[in-house]
Amino acid sequence: MGADGRKSIFITGAASGIGLAAAKRFAAEGWFVGLADIDGAGLKLAQAAIGAGNCSVHKLDVRDRAGWKKEIAAFGKATGGRMDALLNNAGIANYGYFEDQTDDEIDRQLDINVRGVANGARAGLELLKATPGSTLINVASCAGLFGAPKMAMYCATKFAVKGLSEALDIEFERHGVAVKCIMPWFVDTPILQAGSQGSNENIADAIRQGGSEVYTVEEAADVIWTSVQGKDLHWIVGKAGKQLRFAARFMPGSIRKRMKAMALQG
Repeated sequence: MGADGRKSIFITGAASGIGLAAAKRFAAEGWFVGLADIDGAGLKLAQAAIGAGNCSVHKLDVRDRAGWKKEIAAFGKATGGRMDALLNNAGIANYGYFEDQTDDEIDRQLDINVRGVANGARAGLELLKATPGSTLINVASCAGLFGAPKMAMYCATKFAVKGLSEALDIEFERHGVAVKCIMPWFVDTPILQAGSQGSNENIADAIRQGGSEVYTVEEAADVIWTSVQGKDLHWIVGKAGKQLRFAARFMPGSIRKRMKAMALQG
C-alpha cells in the first residue's frame, strides 16, 4: 500500500518495544510507517497491529548496508520519494562484567548500536534531504550520560550515538534536516532481559535490586512524537533520566560513588 501523500516515518526495531510503540503512535497520528526489523514474524504482527494500509514492511539487518539501500528505496517508492522522519531505534545490550562478555557479544553491540545507526543516517539522507522539514531521530540512552558497571559496551555505544547525533545536528542543518537524540531511562522492553553468556543475571535484576523506576514504551513513544514537533536536540525519557542528567553535570562524584557500589553487588 502507498502513503497517499501522508507524512511518513521509517522505523528500525519496529517489531517490538519502543519501535513498535512509536509505529503505533505515528500511525495513530495519520502517518505512513515503514516497519523495519530483522524479526520477520514480529513484523507481520506489527503490520496487523497498525493496519496494512498504514505501513510498508521491511526485513532489515541494520548492519547490512546493501540491505539498507534496498529497503530505503522500497520505502521511497511507497511514499512517493519522501521521508519525513527516520527513527534509528534498533539496538541490543548484554549485561555483565566487561571481561566476561564474549568477543561476539561485544562486536554485536558495536555493530548494531553504532554501525547500524550510522548506516541508517547515511542510507536515509537522500530521502530526508528531499523532504522539507524532515527529521533524523537516533535512540541513544541515559546510559550515554554516565558509564554504568556491567554495561560497559552498551554505555560506550550509546555515548557514541549521542556524539554522532550532536555532530550530525550541526552537519545536517545545511541540508534542512533536523536531528534528535532520544535518551530513555530504563523502559519496559525485551532489552531488559539482556544478560551475558554463562550468567543468569540480567538488566532487569539490577533494576529490581536498585529500586529504579521503569517507564513504559508508550511514554518513550510520546517523547519521540514530541521531539519531531520540537526544536531541542536531546530528549530524555523519564523523570529518573532527567535527574541523572542533572547529577551527571553538577554532582558527578556522587554518581561515581553510587556506580562503584553497584559494581560490587553480587
